[in-house]
Amino acid sequence: MFDRSLNRCYYQYKQKIIKEARMKSTVKYSEDVVPISDLKVNPGRILVQVDKTRRPVLLTSRGRGVAVVQSLKDYETETEERMFLRGVVQGLMDLEEGRELSLAEVKKRLGLGK
Repeated sequence: MFDRSLNRCYYQYKQKIIKEARMKSTVKYSEDVVPISDLKVNPGRILVQVDKTRRPVLLTSRGRGVAVVQSLKDYETETEERMFLRGVVQGLMDLEEGRELSLAEVKKRLGLGK
């Protein structure tokens, strides 16, 4: 039962990621790699570009990447996805190492009664 619901959860999550990836455009190096001096001169243009294209912009200094500008929504989404995946991996590792509790034990620890 647990394996089936975990697989279903993973499948739904994977489908969501695939759908979002299709919606995002691929990197356009001619537009998405910008010298930091351009940001200093016209920061509004970079922010409008990030908002309009939904693609992050790589800022460079002397030809090397130094920072990435991305929308706050995309940053928050990616952070939540990383946290979710870390939790799933940690749960799977706990199961493999035998660190598991019965539902009754979890309820007892949480004070939920019977």
